[in-house]
Amino acid sequence: QAQLNESGGGSVQAGGSLRLSCITSQYMSKDICMGWSRQAPGKEREWVASIDSDGRTRYADSVKGRFTISKDDAANTAFLQMDNLEPADTAMYYCGAVCLTRVGGSITFGAWGQGTQVTVSS
Repeated sequence: QAQLNESGGGSVQAGGSLRLSCITSQYMSKDICMGWSRQAPGKEREWVASIDSDGRTRYADSVKGRFTISKDDAANTAFLQMDNLEPADTAMYYCGAVCLTRVGGSITFGAWGQGTQVTVSS
């Protein structure tokens, strides 16, 4: 079973920043696509960002220009730097591994972490 452990969530005011980390003990990050999705109360889980094994990054339009995904292959860790946070970013953030492209082009993941809560107040 994939082991993905997130950290770095918390509560901030609008305009603030947080950095999420996700370490994998199951995979080698240099070999797989990793990323993040989020789920707000009462809403479906939505893809946020992903980074391919070769370092190519992709972002949902809602976070483009504010969030940055990166990874440290030596540490098997992916990061999500979140700047200029908005109340609409409030959600449980889930790290994912093994990117899967759905019919229609959206991205999901074959393995998930337990999630870390991000709360942004206005």
